[in-house]
Amino acid sequence: MLGFRSPAAARAAVRRLRFSPNLPVSSSRGTFISSHSQFSNPIQSTDTRTYFSARNNYIDCCFSSIKLYSTCSISNPSSPRDAAAAASEGISSVGNGEAGAEAEGYVAMQNGAMTEAYYALELALDSVVKIFTVASSPSYFLPWQNKSQRESMGSGFVISGRRILTNAHVVADHTFVLVRKHGSPTKYRAEVQAVGHECDLAILVVENEEFWEGMNFLELGDIPFLQEAVAVVGYPQGGDNISVTKGVVSRVEPTQYVHGATQLLAIQIDAAINPGNSGGPAIMGDKVAGVAFQNLSNAENIGYIIPVPVIKHFIAGVEETGDYVGFCSMGLSCQPTENAQLREHFQIPSGLTGVLVSRINPISDAYRILKKDDIVLSFDGVPIAHDGSVPFRNRERITFDHLVSMKKPNDTAQVRVWRDGKEHEFTVTLRPLQPLVPVHQFDKLPSYFIFAGLVFIPLTQPYLHEYGEDWYNASPRRLCERALRELPQKAGQQLVILSQVLMDDINTGYERLTDLQVKKVNGIEVDNLKHLRQLVEDSSKERSVRFDLDDERVIVLNYDSAKIATSRILKRHRIPSATSSDLIDEQSVSDIELACSK
Repeated sequence: MLGFRSPAAARAAVRRLRFSPNLPVSSSRGTFISSHSQFSNPIQSTDTRTYFSARNNYIDCCFSSIKLYSTCSISNPSSPRDAAAAASEGISSVGNGEAGAEAEGYVAMQNGAMTEAYYALELALDSVVKIFTVASSPSYFLPWQNKSQRESMGSGFVISGRRILTNAHVVADHTFVLVRKHGSPTKYRAEVQAVGHECDLAILVVENEEFWEGMNFLELGDIPFLQEAVAVVGYPQGGDNISVTKGVVSRVEPTQYVHGATQLLAIQIDAAINPGNSGGPAIMGDKVAGVAFQNLSNAENIGYIIPVPVIKHFIAGVEETGDYVGFCSMGLSCQPTENAQLREHFQIPSGLTGVLVSRINPISDAYRILKKDDIVLSFDGVPIAHDGSVPFRNRERITFDHLVSMKKPNDTAQVRVWRDGKEHEFTVTLRPLQPLVPVHQFDKLPSYFIFAGLVFIPLTQPYLHEYGEDWYNASPRRLCERALRELPQKAGQQLVILSQVLMDDINTGYERLTDLQVKKVNGIEVDNLKHLRQLVEDSSKERSVRFDLDDERVIVLNYDSAKIATSRILKRHRIPSATSSDLIDEQSVSDIELACSK
């Protein structure tokens, strides 16, 4: 059970809570009821921004088990609930020994639930904070400017080292962050120390010493087992005070993290996790079992929390390097070998199980060791089943990707492989791998380069998302397919595209060549946007610049005329610079930048 303590301690907790001026308590019956909450729909991050389509009038009765029953006369109760009501009022069950025993058990269960809720709230009062974020996301169609700022709220809690742990999506694209502790009207300025968008976690620090007076940190526990009870504490929208919802663990397995678009271990619970709960702790006993972060669409009371192993991996990386280090990958795409004919084709002996290697990321260490059509049999001595799962705890199974993701960057792993009718064992170095087309670009400005009104950018999924909620169908089909499927061939590679043409006499006739990949500049293949900019600048020695695009389209410009036109076009469109700051070398300023500043 969650948080059982001695009866004396429980009574002391009840006294403290009963007379707390900050808790909503009914006047005579002693029923604690939380404020009205809003229930969110899709599987999504639970802050108060546009991640949700919430509906009103969902009442979160997180302390309904504390309700006292009326003192009516009950004889020979006919149900456990009636018997419990009689027992709670001091009425003995006469003539029905089974009902009396059942009533005692029911009351004991109620008392246990009462103690759990009280204990979770008692821990949270001096640890859980409300977070207020002002954020401003960049415009990927106009990468030199930001969208209008927005405000959002979330939750967080104090961990050791005077740090606050919360979700990354609570502070994504932040410009200003404030935190407020329970029972205080004062908001304190907070700084974001580290953010891991893949695992949806962030660490905040508060320099003001006054904030830390009376604050206690929460300890991290372990992964709860199925049907173990947890209490989710936070500040869901619909009210301003702290809220507690109780639930049990229903599933533990790798799950899609919506914010970071990654597959990591997550815990599914049946407690209500609503907008604003994001970043709040899920408490089991006197320790944290996870961090609330998203819920499931079209389902009632199905929420997800980030488990302790993922949290510890994130924190350990920050402590060792001072920044987020990421989660490792082997860079493999694997196919299950559940089909008997498939196993027979690859001559897999009876008793051996594994998965078939379909693709290997060229920038991974596995690319030089493993081959297509290898059968991966085990990872670090753990056998892999035909469906790609490995044993986990008490007869549970999870995908072997979890074992890979929990490795530290540059750690090695022993991989056993079936190849050409023989077993082989290899040592593979693991590290985080970046996709060819970034899935997200939080907390950074987009890169861009403007030359003669041609706006060049690296292709990112956030750029495709600008086409709307149905971006998969609305965005250019060829770019969408490349974003989702193509792998990088070398480190630092980007797909550079011509996103738009700012019209001018010099580029007339090229306005229809937008959303095409730029493959070459003056016959040289383009590696990334910085490389393209350098190739353009090197064209100053020649009379013209030639861009080779998709579909064998060509753009040719006179370099000197284009350089003069660039300054004219920037002034006309009120664009401060022809180049984003990340492309400018610290030691030199390009000829184009000098021309644009005139």
